[in-house]
Amino acid sequence: MGHIDDVNLEDRIRERAHALWEQSGRPEGREDEFWYRAEHEIREMEQLHDEATAPPPTMLPG
Repeated sequence: MGHIDDVNLEDRIRERAHALWEQSGRPEGREDEFWYRAEHEIREMEQLHDEATAPPPTMLPG
């Protein structure tokens, strides 16, 4: 992954973590919890997207 992609990923995680934090009532001292939850969600969505858009496996005659 290139530097631009890393920055974009970090921005997306930060935005999601902030949304999760706000939805939970803005609790103090739980920044890491929301960061890791957001990171997991974003990476899972990326993986599902990659799987859904991957070309079908090539079937060789045989």
